[in-house]
Amino acid sequence: MAGIKILLLSITVAFSAYYFFSTETVTPGSVHGKRILVTGSSTGIGEQIAYEFAQMGAHVMLTARRETHLQKVAEKCRKLGALSAHYVVSDMANLTSAQHVIQVTNEKLGGLDYLILNHVGGSGSFGTFQGDMDVVKSSMTVNFLSYVQLTSSALHALKESHGSIVVMSSMSGRVGAPFTTSYCAAKFALEGFYSSLRREFSIWKNNVSVTVAVLGYIDTENAVKKVGDKLTMKPSPKEDCAKQVVKAAILRQPEVFYPFWSIKPVMLVKDWAPILIGNLLDRFYIVENLK
Repeated sequence: MAGIKILLLSITVAFSAYYFFSTETVTPGSVHGKRILVTGSSTGIGEQIAYEFAQMGAHVMLTARRETHLQKVAEKCRKLGALSAHYVVSDMANLTSAQHVIQVTNEKLGGLDYLILNHVGGSGSFGTFQGDMDVVKSSMTVNFLSYVQLTSSALHALKESHGSIVVMSSMSGRVGAPFTTSYCAAKFALEGFYSSLRREFSIWKNNVSVTVAVLGYIDTENAVKKVGDKLTMKPSPKEDCAKQVVKAAILRQPEVFYPFWSIKPVMLVKDWAPILIGNLLDRFYIVENLK
């Protein structure tokens, strides 16, 4: 009976939070002329985020490893209404490359209003941890240290513009998920670093917002290819995900959960019933396809 009461309370709180945030709206004018950097923007969620800002008349800077993809995304951003669309090829496994991205952004855009940290990578695959430390180092470099490097390099520009940092996290950054140990480690590190940074900004009244996007399984090409046959759950659309993330960024919300009903209730219950949540989540894995 106590468990049921807790679950009902969690659902009620979740519904209230959803209702409150869903009533807030944004207008294109609030972003018109703003300078946006989106990492990992050649495909997937990052590409869709770039299109959302482009439609609102922003200046967009794209970065990823594949130049041909970046060229196509930049061209579409211009067609959608971006005041300008530039790109810089980068490899976030190299922290010097991350520094270079901010340098080029400042040169091309004259500053920065939104830093959207979306890229993901590393040498790890979806599977059982085999004790390979190179995999851990690779994931931590791309999925954590490069985020911090980009933030460090962009900090002066963001303070000048009273700008915003948006960090793509995951439910795997809040609840340990099997078969993605290195990825989970990086996402947990991101959550700790940026929640701490948000509090520092608040204490010193720097007026730089930090939005952490806690995402579930999204239908990006990379995600579906990697885990599509290993999970029973259905992925959520990247286009809608991008809309929700951009909305939260513009409203300077500290967090956004997408898909909301798949993630927020889990977050509310996990501290009260961690074993129950773990057992429920484990049922989504098709273990025989992992061997």
